[in-house]
Amino acid sequence: MTQPVDPHLFVIFGGTGDLAKRKLIPSLYELLVDKKLTEQVAILGVGRRAMSDDDYRTLVRESLVASAVEPDEADRFCGGKLHYQSVGGEDGYADLAGRVKELDEFHGLDGNRILYLALSPSAAEEAIPRIGSSGLATSGDLTKVVVEKPFGYDLDSAQRLNEAIHQWFDEGHIYRIDHYLAKETVRNLLVFRFANALFERTWNRDFIESVEITVAEEHGVEGRESYYDEAGAVRDMVQNHLTQVMTVVAMEPPVDMEPESIRSEKVKVLKSMAPIVPSEVVFGQYTGSGDIPGYRDLEGIPDDSTTPTYIAMRVAIDNWRWQSVPFYLRTGKRMPKRTTIIFIRYRQPPVCLFHEECSGHRNLLLMTLQPDEGFGLYFDVKAPGDEIDIQRIPLSVRYEDHLGALTSDYSTLLHDLLESDQTLFVRADEVEASWERYAEMLETATVDPYPAGTWGPERGVELPLADGALWSEQELETS
Repeated sequence: MTQPVDPHLFVIFGGTGDLAKRKLIPSLYELLVDKKLTEQVAILGVGRRAMSDDDYRTLVRESLVASAVEPDEADRFCGGKLHYQSVGGEDGYADLAGRVKELDEFHGLDGNRILYLALSPSAAEEAIPRIGSSGLATSGDLTKVVVEKPFGYDLDSAQRLNEAIHQWFDEGHIYRIDHYLAKETVRNLLVFRFANALFERTWNRDFIESVEITVAEEHGVEGRESYYDEAGAVRDMVQNHLTQVMTVVAMEPPVDMEPESIRSEKVKVLKSMAPIVPSEVVFGQYTGSGDIPGYRDLEGIPDDSTTPTYIAMRVAIDNWRWQSVPFYLRTGKRMPKRTTIIFIRYRQPPVCLFHEECSGHRNLLLMTLQPDEGFGLYFDVKAPGDEIDIQRIPLSVRYEDHLGALTSDYSTLLHDLLESDQTLFVRADEVEASWERYAEMLETATVDPYPAGTWGPERGVELPLADGALWSEQELETS
């Protein structure tokens, strides 16, 4: 049984925001229920608006109940552990430091604190010096600081943010969070590859023809219009989520499973990326379809906005393992369904024995990260009968069938944070290398329209293969 970690004070900057209410505090509650968190934990929400502790507890209680927590349990959790402090006044951060000290003594937390910046990059850059000068960063090894993605808006802002945060915190106490890395299926990639010689021996250019990583979202951007029109798909998904998954797929075996060894191999993948060719990038923006409004129809979005809600791109990794193997990264909003997949397309047999055309004969590996997490390995068999009728069938596994319900990504990250495990968090050089690779893509030239509910613009659909919007959708369904 997992032992609960030491008592901590969670100081959540942006404590009244959507992330804190929908993800962070419910995940802390989940850890408490699973006995991975001591009952001694305390949470201090921080925001600009004036609010009493009771008002804040009411606000959070509604979110907990909405996430299926029983009302009585939500009351118990909020009443004993939840507090609020405004930093809207002139002495806001000095008052915050005093409140942190008071709660630390009241709850007996021994100085263990986590400063969670659930803020935009610009707000985080503004908050960090005030946190440092107020004395909140002075407890050394007992204080950790967490910064949400995106870490900066481009390379320059990421470097400024790194410089600001390094003035007050050592790298070993900085946790740049990307919740995609905490998905059990992403974490399992390391085990899938490095604990199974069958796959690792074929995980290279000699056997693999191409790799596709797709994050398709069924919803649009409603409720995040102001943020999204500044960010777009590159900042919101490509530079962080898609790239993080790609580095785990493409990395070399680390010398051990220590956090720094794994993170160093991921950085090597980024440094091996060839410059992205503009003709191999397709930007798209969804238009209205039926009752679904188009992106430019949303309140607050300019009529001439060129912010992409879709990207399909080809990435080349110029190293010994992956030379000449294209990686296709694709993400979009208002797709036909929500899915996150890694699709490995193996090379066809060197000789055609059963048909004049061998294009259909190849092994395929589909790894589903969400929903219905699991994987399927597809191979060809002969159907019963006198004729040679070749059919493709899967060896498939759904994790839930064998391992039960999976832990939520934020619960995983928060537990690793409490245990000072940085494996799933992004290092300074990694985030800067990632921004550097996508610098030229941040200025969008044109966006191709695509109707909501489709797999994207025609050019994006045709980018990897002439026959597939998603290989997992086309090849497997038509095989």
